[in-house]
Amino acid sequence: MRDGYSQQRILKYTGSDSGDRFGDPFGRQDDERMDSEIAEAVRTLRPTLAERSAAVDADGAIPDESITALVESGLFRMLRPRWSGGLESDPVDFYDAVRSISAACGSTGWLASILGVSPWHVALFDERAQREIWAAEPDALICSAYAPVGRFVPVEGGFELTGQWRIATGSAHASWGLMGGALVAENGQPMDLATALVPLSECRVTGTWDAVGLRGTGSRGLHADRVFVPSYRTLRNYDVVLRHAPGQKFNTGPLYRMPYGAMYSTSVSAPIIGTAEGCLDAFVARVRGDSRLSFGSGGPETAQQVAVGRAASEIDAAVLQMHRNLRELHDCARRRVEIPMQLRLRTRRDQAVGTERAVNSVDSIFAAAGGMGLRRGNPIERAWRDAHTGRIHLSNDVNAALELYGQGALGLPVDDMLV
Repeated sequence: MRDGYSQQRILKYTGSDSGDRFGDPFGRQDDERMDSEIAEAVRTLRPTLAERSAAVDADGAIPDESITALVESGLFRMLRPRWSGGLESDPVDFYDAVRSISAACGSTGWLASILGVSPWHVALFDERAQREIWAAEPDALICSAYAPVGRFVPVEGGFELTGQWRIATGSAHASWGLMGGALVAENGQPMDLATALVPLSECRVTGTWDAVGLRGTGSRGLHADRVFVPSYRTLRNYDVVLRHAPGQKFNTGPLYRMPYGAMYSTSVSAPIIGTAEGCLDAFVARVRGDSRLSFGSGGPETAQQVAVGRAASEIDAAVLQMHRNLRELHDCARRRVEIPMQLRLRTRRDQAVGTERAVNSVDSIFAAAGGMGLRRGNPIERAWRDAHTGRIHLSNDVNAALELYGQGALGLPVDDMLV
């Protein structure tokens, strides 16, 4: 951080224990205080982010001032290991902060979520990879392009990575990228999927991001041409799923025993839930300020009231299920017990259904808003576009999530990265 906090913590604590209380100079009480301060900093930022949201949408970019403010708030340290200057926060606190940002600006919230969860994934890599990033650049931002379109060709000491990724959210602001691909055998056949940590200085940012929604995320593409990646900066996907990742031997706190599927999929649902909350708030504020509204029954006013009630209920259900699942997962991780498959499946189910609930709530408000919601540049139509764009993400496919849950409930085998 610019106040030297991150560097101070890196220099002060270089042990390997990131979560056990014995010998840990940073107690949870201090971290809870910092989490509270971050939540307050985010709340303070919300009016400014909301004021900038129309320009973010029109310009297709989040201003550097907003990114700097988010860095200085401490948001991007919440899921980082303590030894690196991070907080190892409860995931609920992180995703609540994401919801708060998203309520002000959907694009900024989405970007904050993706950039904010990446340090959690980096913490699963070999210790050398982590130190290479955070010792040199304590405030490094890491984007992600997980689509497994790259090819890792074995060479001495590591791999050569080649590929073209169409979408890499945060690439406009990041200095490193998490990039997915297939490990290729000597005969050229893919044998496993992996993710690499690559400096963006060794890649080329390509294309433009001109989408109907989440326009400010700057999700441009990345191109890598035979970029050398040392072995310690690659991570096999199923080592993560099976919780055999090398970083888990170094970062031993409960945060890093959370399932990849829960952490990753929530990163693309929490912003949509927050966007729905912002949409509801904007609608209620505008209707309350409309002197033409009468509170009779049976007219258009009744439809507005019903829409508010329905949207609020859907949002509450999404938030409550998200909180319940993350807390139960974190409790299992804290107690170092095996996380039941039923809980993992329920988390995946509720994450996708929670996204659907949020989008449905936005649809209810958009329909009830009438002409007010159709005008370009207002937060209701912007939320409608942002929510529907985010829903298209593969992790928000509700039918796929429900199918997995059904397979598990019926005693069928389940094999999926996001469970």
